[in-house]
Amino acid sequence: MTSPKTGADIGVYGLGTMGSALALNFAEKGFHVAVSNREAEWIDAFVTEAGALSEMMTGVADLQAFVAAIARPRSILFMIPSGAPMDEMIAAVSPFLEEGDTIIDGGNANFNATRERSAAMQDTGLHFVGMGVSGGEKGARSGPSMMVGGSTHSWQQLRPMVEAIAAKFEGDPCVAHLGPDGAGHFVKTVHNGIEYADMQMIAELYGMMRDVGGQSAEQIGAVFEGWKDGPLSSYLIDVSAAALQSVDNKTGAAIVDVILDQAGQKGTGRWTLIEALKLGQSASTVEAAVGARGWSSEKAVRVLAEPLLPAGTSETGLPAPDVMAQAMLAGRILAHAQGFRILQAASDEFDWSLDLARISEIWRAGCIIRSALLDEFAQAFRNDLPGGHLILAPAMRNRLEDSIGGLRQVVASAVLSGVAVPALSASLAWYDSMRRARGTANLIQAQRDFFGAHGFERLDEDGKHHGDWNPL
Repeated sequence: MTSPKTGADIGVYGLGTMGSALALNFAEKGFHVAVSNREAEWIDAFVTEAGALSEMMTGVADLQAFVAAIARPRSILFMIPSGAPMDEMIAAVSPFLEEGDTIIDGGNANFNATRERSAAMQDTGLHFVGMGVSGGEKGARSGPSMMVGGSTHSWQQLRPMVEAIAAKFEGDPCVAHLGPDGAGHFVKTVHNGIEYADMQMIAELYGMMRDVGGQSAEQIGAVFEGWKDGPLSSYLIDVSAAALQSVDNKTGAAIVDVILDQAGQKGTGRWTLIEALKLGQSASTVEAAVGARGWSSEKAVRVLAEPLLPAGTSETGLPAPDVMAQAMLAGRILAHAQGFRILQAASDEFDWSLDLARISEIWRAGCIIRSALLDEFAQAFRNDLPGGHLILAPAMRNRLEDSIGGLRQVVASAVLSGVAVPALSASLAWYDSMRRARGTANLIQAQRDFFGAHGFERLDEDGKHHGDWNPL
């Protein structure tokens, strides 16, 4: 193995699952890659296991030597845990960097921290990029979707490399420069929030078929497999169909039937919810999905509660598969609409000028939430939207007209059968809230003025007013 004479095109620090896959992807696309890792013993083993691609790699254990092995202006991708480890790495590597060099955080970082790091480097001559990477290990190796924030200078350095390794949708690389500072990490956060919602809604339909319909995992998997073509075509439907039809080699049972019904989370779903609330936006479907994961952790309580809390159910029967497909379609549209609304609010708040159509496009391949609908969303955003809202686009109104009835039937059946469908219910409630010109917040205003003299706005007169309330 020899080092490239002019230095590596890019450095990758952190040879865990994602870092290793991305380094191999860069090398395969013809870029020289300097690689390093905190545990130095990993480096030689990784380069050796790269086989023929090792000729495109320079393994360096010492941090200063690692930096020196990269051609200037340097682009260094760090695939390490977010938070304190990233701050420690910035402090350690910065003395070895020169003006024009770029540090790239490719982890799932909180966008607020990314904005702070970008601001801290603003007058140093160095650049900081927050880059969201979606697609898991397989995507990182063969083509991820990437959401890049940071300076134009950094994007110009990175663009040829990340466009080469990105997933392609009909030849279009699924990567884009979305805006300055934390824009890339924020978009990745919302991507993950939508992912939470989509996964939860699929799980809820699985629960309906299992607990109301009495269907086996294999039968349910076959239903999902039937949705793989058409508007529900998506990576998560594919995953669910395959997972449900997989067999445990220890017991011969369906694998899902031997898995504990508790789901973990790494925080991006919560971040989506927190930031949505800060921005005054609804993320009710994401909130339901995050809450469901929290409730799933209380396994012991649920086991105790099942014989103690009566369901009060009514036998309604399982809705037909096409009705459940309609429910999933409507729920997916509504969850994405909430997510895009959050992105627009953040764009306005932080002056990012996010291109929602382009975001839709870079999610069409490589990422976890890739689906047939994203191309339709992109087209909708490229046209004039009434109120700037996805659900008011003509194509989406037509989709919802055909599918919202199915969502109503599934939610009603679940409620009467005592089966929880929090994400599907939340999406329907949000839809019904948005479609009513006159809601019920007038009573909330009245209550607040009654007990706290907070004042209210009138329909027929500007300004703040108080009511002459009847005494209790």
